[in-house]
Amino acid sequence: MAVTDEAIEKIKGMIVSGALRPGDRLPKESELASELGLSRNSLREAVRALSLIRVLDVRQGDGTYVTSLDPQLLLEALSFVVDFHRDDTVLEFLAVRRILEPAATAMAASLIDEASLDALDAHLDALGDEPSVEELVVSDLEFHRRIVGASGNMVLCSLLDGLAGPTTRARVWRGLTQRDAVSRTLMEHRAIVAALRDRDADAARAWATAHVASVEQWLRSTL
Repeated sequence: MAVTDEAIEKIKGMIVSGALRPGDRLPKESELASELGLSRNSLREAVRALSLIRVLDVRQGDGTYVTSLDPQLLLEALSFVVDFHRDDTVLEFLAVRRILEPAATAMAASLIDEASLDALDAHLDALGDEPSVEELVVSDLEFHRRIVGASGNMVLCSLLDGLAGPTTRARVWRGLTQRDAVSRTLMEHRAIVAALRDRDADAARAWATAHVASVEQWLRSTL
């Protein structure tokens, strides 16, 4: 194991064990290096790496602190990683989305309130029956973000938000090349809202699966 990786593991171990808690300030560099049996250089590199993935917060002139460790904060690193995806991995992102999003939609069926459902209907009404592909894709991202948010699971929200970026281009591409893509998407959105209004988790999951899978199936056949 590289020296910096060892340092990262040791700091992580302190956080996992509870020796360092969210919001705690790390001991002085010299003290922590001595306590962990590390060189100050390797400790410094580990702190830099952990700050990049939002585990630590380095405050100039004040010290280094453990962040809140909120899942949404930590999973922001996911969106950074997926920005470097290759085109041939889009199908893998879509497959993960197909697994997670129907589950989140089913969870939302019992939790989403009437005001949020009315807002979803208004969102779809404002889009109209013949939106441009670009308008539809922007609306689609917001539509799903609201439903996943209603699941109450912030980890799912963060994961799916991070997965949205790599699939956006495929959605636009499909909208431009598949004849019925726009009308089909609008119909599936309405069906998902109807299932949520009925508090029917199974129907909500089924419609969400069909909706996400349609993009994946189209891309597989196209590639």
